[in-house]
Amino acid sequence: MVQPLQVFGFDALSMLIVTPALGALLVLALPGQSKAVVRWGALLIALGITALAVSVYAAYDTSVGGYQQVVSVPWFALLGASWHLGIDGISAAMILLTGILTPLAVLISWEIDDRPNMHLALILFFATGCMGVFAAMDLMIFFLFYELSLVPMYFLVNQWGGPNRKYASTKFMIYSIGGTLGMLLASQLIGLTAGTFDIERLSTLWPAYAGEMGTFLPGVGIETVKALAFVGFFVAFCIKVPVWPFHTWLPDAHGEAPTAGSMLLAGVMLKLGAYGFIRLVIPLFPDVWVAEVNILGAFTTNWAGIFAFLAMLGIVLGAFAAWGQNDIKRLVAYSSVNHMGFVALGIAAMAVAYGNAYTQSHSVELLQHGILAANGAVLQMFNHGLSSAGMFLLAGAIYHKTHTRDLREYGGLWVKAPIYGGIFIFTSMASLGLPGLNGFVSEFLVVRGAWPVFTMLTVISMIGLLFTGSYILKGIRAVLHGPFNLHWKDYKLEIELREVVAIAPLLVLMLVTGLLPNWILSVINGSVTEMVTRVIGGG
Repeated sequence: MVQPLQVFGFDALSMLIVTPALGALLVLALPGQSKAVVRWGALLIALGITALAVSVYAAYDTSVGGYQQVVSVPWFALLGASWHLGIDGISAAMILLTGILTPLAVLISWEIDDRPNMHLALILFFATGCMGVFAAMDLMIFFLFYELSLVPMYFLVNQWGGPNRKYASTKFMIYSIGGTLGMLLASQLIGLTAGTFDIERLSTLWPAYAGEMGTFLPGVGIETVKALAFVGFFVAFCIKVPVWPFHTWLPDAHGEAPTAGSMLLAGVMLKLGAYGFIRLVIPLFPDVWVAEVNILGAFTTNWAGIFAFLAMLGIVLGAFAAWGQNDIKRLVAYSSVNHMGFVALGIAAMAVAYGNAYTQSHSVELLQHGILAANGAVLQMFNHGLSSAGMFLLAGAIYHKTHTRDLREYGGLWVKAPIYGGIFIFTSMASLGLPGLNGFVSEFLVVRGAWPVFTMLTVISMIGLLFTGSYILKGIRAVLHGPFNLHWKDYKLEIELREVVAIAPLLVLMLVTGLLPNWILSVINGSVTEMVTRVIGGG
């Protein structure tokens, strides 16, 4: 076992979680009148978080299987929960993504003049919640940090959002809390039934668990408990991904959120749901995913097929919805539904491979397809985090200069902002999935892995891929090309140096990951392969 990375005598994973929260308290304590001090202080703290995240990622050893840098300290003995942290290649990639985006969100928030210390502190608190989710190896710790991440995002939208921020933030919270209530019930059902909240132990114990209920729900059979727990997790994570039709909160939240809020919401928060499926729902319920489900007596399928169907609808309908938008932020928001649909499709193919391996009805080819799709899904989570954050940064940059998000009011801005235009096209092409940039690699892996498993659904999903190009080109044409709108002739529309500095790391990673994806794919692949293959024969 790889020993925990030590930083100043403390384990790095605990520091990754605690440091942003302590930094947020420090930023809150700074005098709000000294805006420059507050901004530089928050940025330095965020850069420290990045350094920690990079150190944890760099210390991950791909030659060693299982979880690494494990920390386990007794916490809530009465429940059997503990402060149990650890990472594998999947969580290492997500921690790195969070570490990269946090200082960029802080830097782009320097434009906020209203209570900047509170705004920046909420960004740091959000980082604490996300880091906690990605490092948690205990169900209760996972739930607590998952819930914690909702609170800062609610206030970022509610206090610094657009004209309809109250509606958008309330809708966001209702959807999120509604999902996490089921998640809390599922966590309690599993932990108090099995006698442990340890995620690693539960991944082998819970799928085969057939004992009677204890005193938690007397007289309720274990199959009922498992069904309730599965549905609770399934709905909670579908809302967060978001999978169609649980997605309707997303365009409103994105449309009203401040730029940094949109960057973190699309870049990191959506990944919590996908990560939950990979970390919890697939390992804890492998047989449920592949068990037959009768649909209204007309035909039979399984939960993986249902999930893949919803993913396909997200890809296709998300692309159509994005194509129909004239609000630049809502266009990018619906593009997230479209792109995260590929993540869900890859997870569905992974669930089929994992479930069949568990029930000993697998084949080598099926395992290979599942591993390919899972690699693509996790890489797409990382890639979408980069490109969506970049797109929202650019949408916010043009909005703060023009004070409109209506694409029909732009037009021909290339002549006034050629540097912005070049960056906008590059980022759009990465989001589109142009070969040579990061989006192509992950979407290709998902499609290649899902094709033999869900052939017709993958074929239909290609319609969404076609219209991805349509809405991306629509956005480029509306903003940069066509006759120049003389209304903007006296406006300074060129991208600012601060905005260039904020998006530059994303541009570099988009290009490097597109050309040399193995810098991160090898880390992801090791954990995905081990996860899918170690379950053969029931674990």
